[in-house]
Amino acid sequence: MDFELTPDQEQFRSSLRNFVDKEIMPVAREWERDGRYPTEIVEQMKRLGLFGLMIPEEYGGADADFVSFTLMFEELSRGWMGIAGILGSHSLSCWMLARHGTEDQKKRYLPELATGQRRTGIALTEPEAGTDLQGIRTTAVRDGDQYVVNGSKMWITNARFADPLPVLVKTDTTTTPAHKGMSVLLVEAGTPGFEVTKDIPKLGYKGTESCEVVFDNVRVPAANLLGGAEGRGMQQVLSALEVGRLNIAGRSLGIAQRAYDEGLDYARERHAFGKPIADFQAIQIKIADMATQLQAARLLTYWSASKLDRGDRADLQTGMAKLFASEVALQAAQDSMRIHGGYGYSAEFEIERLYRDSALMVIGEGTSDIMRTVIAKALVAGKGRLGW
Repeated sequence: MDFELTPDQEQFRSSLRNFVDKEIMPVAREWERDGRYPTEIVEQMKRLGLFGLMIPEEYGGADADFVSFTLMFEELSRGWMGIAGILGSHSLSCWMLARHGTEDQKKRYLPELATGQRRTGIALTEPEAGTDLQGIRTTAVRDGDQYVVNGSKMWITNARFADPLPVLVKTDTTTTPAHKGMSVLLVEAGTPGFEVTKDIPKLGYKGTESCEVVFDNVRVPAANLLGGAEGRGMQQVLSALEVGRLNIAGRSLGIAQRAYDEGLDYARERHAFGKPIADFQAIQIKIADMATQLQAARLLTYWSASKLDRGDRADLQTGMAKLFASEVALQAAQDSMRIHGGYGYSAEFEIERLYRDSALMVIGEGTSDIMRTVIAKALVAGKGRLGW
C-alpha cells in the first residue's frame, strides 16, 4: 500500500495550489458578489492545460490519471467552487467523448476541447426528470441523415459556452425498458432552434452559469450521434457520472479544507476572556473532528480514484467517496461557521460563501440518499468489494 502521491502528482498539486493562492483566492469573494464571470481565470486555466486533462495525448490532451483529476477539483474548490464547475462538466463530457465517440467525432472535437478553444458540458436534467433520467421527454426523430430534436433541459453548466453540447435524448419512445431507446447527440452552438433561454439564480455555485436550454426542431447531423449507434445513451451517461461523482468528491474536499483552514486560523486569532478561543476545549473538539473527517474523506476519495486508474469498475467506491466527502464538506462549513460565531454569518468572511457552496455537494451528481441506494445495491448484488 502506498498512501503517497507520485512526484508528478505532487508537482501538479503544487502548481495548482500556487495558481489558486495567487489568482483565485484574492478575487473570488468580490467577483462572486459582483456577479462577474471569471474570464481571466478561464484563460489561465487554458494555458495550464486543465481543459485537456482527461483527453488522450493523441488528441492533444494530458491523459491524466484520476488521482490528478481529483486533485484539480480539490485545489480549485479550495479557492472558488464555481471555477471548478467550469471544468467539471467539460471534463466529464470530454472523457465520455474520448471513451464512447467515433473516431470522426474525436478528431473533430477533442483537439480544440483540449486547448479550451472549444468548451463543453452535458445536458441531462429536465424540469420533470432529474434523478430519474429514464423519464426525460426530449426526443430526437430521425429524418434522413439528420435528427430533429425537441425538448428542454435545466441546470446546464457551461450552456452558454458549450460547443458541442452532448444532449441525452429519446430516439425511440416506444421501447421498454426506456433506457434502451436513449441516445446522446452532440449539438453544436449556433444550430437553429437551439437556444439558451435563461440563467437560473442559485443560492451558491456562482462564477459559472446554470441554464435552461430549449430545442425547437433542432436539426442535428446523424454523424453527431455519440458512438454512431442508437440506444447506448444511458450506458454512456452512467459511465460518465461515475467519473462525475469523483469530481464532486474532489470539490467537497476543497470546500472542507478551506472551511477547516478558515476555522483554525480564526480560532487562533480570536480572543475571548483573555486568550485565543483555540484554547477552549469546545473549540478544540470541533477542530479535531473537522481535521479527522477531512482526512478520512480525502483517503476514501483518493482510494476510489485509484480504483478507476486500475481500470476497475468503481461505482461503489466513487459512490462512497461522493457521499462521505460531500457530507463532510457540509458539516465542516457548519462547524467553521460556529467557530466564527456571528462573523461566520457575514458576507465579509469566506465561511459564508463556503457554507452556501457546500449545500450543493450533497445534491449534485446524485443526492446523498441516492448515493446510499447505489452503494447498497452494489453490496447486495455482490458487485462491490471492500478493502484495498
